[in-house]
Order: sequence, then C-alpha cells, then structure tokens
Amino acid sequence: MKSADQFSPSRWWRNRHLQTIWPLMTKPNRRPRLSRQRLELEDGDFLDLDWLHVPRDSAPILLILHGLEGSADSHYVRRLLLACEARGFSAVVMHQRSCSGEMNRLPRSYHSGETADLGAVLAQLELACPGHPVYAVGYSLGGNVLTKYLGEQGSNSAIERAAVVSAPLDLAQCAKAMERGFSQVYQNHLVKRLKRKTAAKLEALGPLPLPLEVSQLEELTTFYHFDDAVTAPLHGFAGADDYYRQASGNGFLHNIAVPTLLLHALDDPFMTRDVIPPADQISTCVELELCEYGGHVGFIEGGWPWAPRYYLERRLLKHFEITR
Repeated sequence: MKSADQFSPSRWWRNRHLQTIWPLMTKPNRRPRLSRQRLELEDGDFLDLDWLHVPRDSAPILLILHGLEGSADSHYVRRLLLACEARGFSAVVMHQRSCSGEMNRLPRSYHSGETADLGAVLAQLELACPGHPVYAVGYSLGGNVLTKYLGEQGSNSAIERAAVVSAPLDLAQCAKAMERGFSQVYQNHLVKRLKRKTAAKLEALGPLPLPLEVSQLEELTTFYHFDDAVTAPLHGFAGADDYYRQASGNGFLHNIAVPTLLLHALDDPFMTRDVIPPADQISTCVELELCEYGGHVGFIEGGWPWAPRYYLERRLLKHFEITR
C-alpha cells in the first residue's frame, strides 16, 4: 500500500465536491481526433470503439473503460486521450452498450459486473492487433468491471497491465452512500439519465422484461430502486442485492495476477471507507494507493481554478510507462 501523501493537493483543492465537480467544469475544449470501429456481438448487439492512433510495431495499446453513462467525451477520458496523443501512444475507448451516442439494439444494457463485453473487445484486439500488449484503465463503474475481469481471468488475463480509478468495489455500500447528504445530488443526476434512457428504450422496443411500466419509472429515485427494478431483471439477477453481491469487484481482488494500480480517494463522495478492501484480501500484484483527498475521479493537485493541474493523468502515465 502506498502512502496517502503521494498526492497532496494545495489547500484550495481539499474539498471532495470541488474535486469531483470542477474537472467536469474545466473539461478540455479540444477533442482528440478519434476513429470509430463498430464491433458486432454474438447476441446481435454491438459495441463502439473509438481509436486514437493506429498502434505501431509491437507498441502497447491502452484500453480505456469509462464510468456510468460516460463516453470518450467524459472529462477524464478526454484528458487521458490528449496525454496519450501528445506522446504518440495508441489508445482505444470501449463504449459500454448504449453509451456511444446510439442506443443499443437489445433490451439489455450494461452494468458494473459485465465482463463478457470486455472479453469480446479483448478478443477483437488480439485478432486485429496481434503482438501488441494491451494495458487497461477503468474509471468508476469501468474500474469495477476491469477489477472483476482481472480477478476472473487470473493468470489468463489478456490485459498485461491495469489501473483502476475511483471504483465502487462494494456496490451495496456505494448505493447506501449515495443516499446521504450532498451525494444525493450526484445520485439524482445519474438516476435521471438512466431513467430517460430506459424510457426511450421502452418506447422504441415496446414492453421489456421488467416488473414495471414506463409510468412507474419516476418512482425509482435511488440507485438501489433502479437496480432492483431495471438493472437486475434485465441482466439475469434476482434483485439489487443479488446483483451487488455478484458484481462487486472486491471479491475478485485476491486473484489478480497482473500489475494493477488501485487508486482511491478516501473523501470520494460516491462511497465510504467501507469500500476499501482489507490488505489480506488483495493480491500482491495490486498496488493500492489511498489518497486522503481526490474526490471521485478528480485528483487535482494544484493550479488556478480555470487551469487546474492534475495528479491523475501524471500518475497513470507513470504506471503505464507512457513517455515521450
């Protein structure tokens, strides 16, 4: 475990909500030039991949997994892509089903424990880019997915090096945390987005295998309510509790067999300290770096409000040994 003082932001940035909200408010204006690839899945659905640079020779590829309702346009993904672009490093963003700007075809969508889609992407990368090592970084929900995949695969992982940022590794505890205090603001915003997407799918596809009508969506005001009524039944779980139990990444940390950075802020408003796994439940391949500050996918270390300086991208570049 790394000391929390590796990341020591100036006093101005020692607020969990400022760390969480300000990166979105100051998202880089410039978008990296990306090319889209559609991956058709065996179940008739699809995933969209956004590529930065064609990998050269046998250079590694950085696979990026976004968080809940994220995309290649998410502030944290854009900043990392721009950092990779500046160094000529190849990266690809895996959009979860329905997150690329186009609704997916099937009633089902994505969730925190969906690793089969990640496996399909990795198989495609192996087919299209043989000989190129794959590194991966997962943010928030994408970090939980990545953790679960690494633990499931163990030494058979198709990913050679990984980083997990601000991941909700105990989904039940995170759902409870989001129902308290100012964290409810984040919950309300995200749950509204999920409900709008579900309503649009009900309108486009007709009745879904759900225990509710579209008129009842407004009654779902928390992540637990939404996961119990929508996420769980759409993806084969008995309910929210069953989903949280099976999908939480904490239970897979002990079996990770590749070098993995687990970066977490103790003041993350999306969760409590109960999410932090005990040291004896973590593989020796996992480097757990706990920071006193950082918020949720923030980690601003200094700079002026209109030009913040980030620890996060610098730390990730160092972990993946991405240099000029």
